Amino acid sequence: MKTIAVIGGGITGVTSAYALAKRGFQVTLFERQRYPAMETSYANGGQLSASHSEVWNHWSIIAKGMRWMFRSDAPLLVNPKPSWHKLSWFAEFIAAIPRYRENTIATVQMAIAAREHLFHWAHEENIDFDLKREGILHIYRDQAGFERAAKVSRLLAQGGLQRHAVTSEEMRAIEPALAGSYYGGFYTESDSSGDIHKFTTGLAQAAERLGVEIRCNQDVRSVAVDGGRARVTAVCDGDAATAVFDGVLICAGTASRAFAAALGDHVNVYPVKGYSITVNLQDEGSRRAAPNVSLLDEATKLVASRFGADRLRVAGSAEFNGFNRDIRADRIQPLVDWVRQCFPDVDTRSVVPWAGLRPMMPNLMPRVGRGKAPCVFYNTGHGHLGWTLSAATADMVGDIIEQALGQGASSAALRPGFA
Repeated sequence: MKTIAVIGGGITGVTSAYALAKRGFQVTLFERQRYPAMETSYANGGQLSASHSEVWNHWSIIAKGMRWMFRSDAPLLVNPKPSWHKLSWFAEFIAAIPRYRENTIATVQMAIAAREHLFHWAHEENIDFDLKREGILHIYRDQAGFERAAKVSRLLAQGGLQRHAVTSEEMRAIEPALAGSYYGGFYTESDSSGDIHKFTTGLAQAAERLGVEIRCNQDVRSVAVDGGRARVTAVCDGDAATAVFDGVLICAGTASRAFAAALGDHVNVYPVKGYSITVNLQDEGSRRAAPNVSLLDEATKLVASRFGADRLRVAGSAEFNGFNRDIRADRIQPLVDWVRQCFPDVDTRSVVPWAGLRPMMPNLMPRVGRGKAPCVFYNTGHGHLGWTLSAATADMVGDIIEQALGQGASSAALRPGFA
């Protein structure tokens, strides 16, 4: 039985470990936190959103970023302090603009495939994660935003996703709790929402039942290739230990870039910070006033998802500020204000703030495939669609590893995206 080390216990690491175990590999997963799913997979917006597959590589995004640079509450905020990592990332981002259309279509195709895997796994393993299969409603406050969304909808349709335009009156019928004035919206019935943390921890338990060894509190200090096999050195409680595997899969989120560099690969992941709040719906009035349908507000770039009876998650923003994990009050306040404006009868006295670093590639495509060394593989860089795409990329990398290690395929360069 071939042995595989998976580095990272977030959504991509856990789904990958599960997919590999189902293929008969002996899997060891290394996670630096005390439990799986305690970093970026802890409190995201909760959307499984194929409808949000448009990549960001567009000149309009560049213009907005420049315009918002000195607004502390801007949906997209770039710290102007230069660094080589940031400059190289934005250079590659601009270079990917000509592939905007093809990458958007490829992403939505992957998102559609991912949902089938994810729902099957959740059903098979009996995972309760507050799933709501009531679609996602994108809301637009002006005609310009709505008309641009219509163009995006036509592009998504080329990838197989159907979302349809709705009037402001139809929006009220879909989500009666929504307050405010809107030009119109787009509704994707096939999208859904749920709690990523509950799903990831549930799948981690299922992976353990399949024989995956999950080693938490393991700070992986180095990954190296020695004699065609992978050597992983990790520190736990001050003690370092090294283990050897037939292959290693890097699913380490924002740490993937450093691991890849040590292995001779270029994986230019940048940590793009996102924020969320969890509003505890402590009284019956708040529970009635909160939405049941998951939302995305295009003007504010905020998403909202209902988890069970008593939680509302609101998340968003993109902050380019390096490996800074600070939870800034001036970035949290717009989320609270949005709840007050759109759902004025929801009590916001009990709000839990959070921030996480999304691992984002410059072309907004996850990096899935082989490294230069024949025993090294990657599944990382999913950005804001980590949960949405994870089940598909786990299945893809499972097939790649099975073919490479099972048939002894020759070494191939790392893919620029998925294929």
